Amino acid sequence: MALTQSLHFLRPFWLLALPVLWGLSVWLARRRGRDGDWARLIDPDLLPALRLAGDGKPGRSPWLWLALAWTLAALALAGPSWQRAPSPAYRGNAAWVLVLDLSPSMAAADVAPNRVTRARYALDDLLDAAHDARVGLVVFSDEPYTVTPLTDDVATVRALLPPLAPGIMPTRGDDLAPALEQAGKLLAHGGSQSGQVVVVTDGFADPSAAFDAAGKLRSRGIAVNVVGIGARGAVSSVRASRTSNRSTPIGCGNWPPRAADITSTPPACPPWSATSRPVPVVPA
Repeated sequence: MALTQSLHFLRPFWLLALPVLWGLSVWLARRRGRDGDWARLIDPDLLPALRLAGDGKPGRSPWLWLALAWTLAALALAGPSWQRAPSPAYRGNAAWVLVLDLSPSMAAADVAPNRVTRARYALDDLLDAAHDARVGLVVFSDEPYTVTPLTDDVATVRALLPPLAPGIMPTRGDDLAPALEQAGKLLAHGGSQSGQVVVVTDGFADPSAAFDAAGKLRSRGIAVNVVGIGARGAVSSVRASRTSNRSTPIGCGNWPPRAADITSTPPACPPWSATSRPVPVVPA
C-alpha cells in the first residue's frame, strides 16, 4: 500500500500514448484476421481450396504481445519512481556580512567566559537565523581580513568560528571603517545590490571614519547593524589604559539585546548573564 501511494511518474505525458497504442493494436488485429488480406483479393468460394492443409486452428496472433511490449515501453518512458527528489524552491537573494571585532580588548573577561567567546555565541545565533541568506565573515583589528566570502554553506562558516580570537591577529588595532569597506566589497563581488552588515564589537577607535563608511553603505541600500559586547562601564575602563587609541563604546539596547543601527546613538550595554547566550535580533 505504501509503495502504491508513493508511486509517481517523472514524465507522465508518455502515459497519453497508451490509449493510442492499444487502439492501434485492436485495429491491426481486426484488420489482419484469420484470412489476412487474401479475402479481399480472392473469391470467397475459392479461398478454402487454396489454404494449406492443417488442423483448422487459427495461428497465434502477435498483436497481444505487441500491445504488451508497447505498454511496457510507454511505462518505462514515463519514468515510474517511488522516491521524490527535493525540487528547487525559491531562494531569496538576501546577503549578510558578519564583521567580528578581534581587537585585544575582546579578550576581556567582564562577561563570562570572555568577550570574544560571547561574540562567537552571537554569531552562531545569527547563523541559525540566516536560513536562505548567503553569509560572509570578516574579522578586524587595525586591518580587515576576510574569513569567508559570501556563501550559502552556513555550516562551513560556523566551523570557522571557534579558532577566532584576538591572538591570531598579526597586528593590534581597533579600526572599524576598513572592515565596513571590506564588507561592502564582499557584497558587491557577490552580486548583491543590497544586504546587511552586522558588526559584533565592544567599541572602535575610529568613530568618524566608521560613521562615514556606514553612511556610504546605507546609501547603497545596505543596512549596517551593531551588536555590542561587554558589561556596563567595562568598556571605558578597559580602554582607559590606551591613551593613544581611544575607542567609542557600542551599546546593546534592552535585554535581550537588539542589533543597534550604527548611524544612531545606542545606549550602554547591560551586564549580560553568564549563564545565558545572547540572542541578537537583526531587523529586516
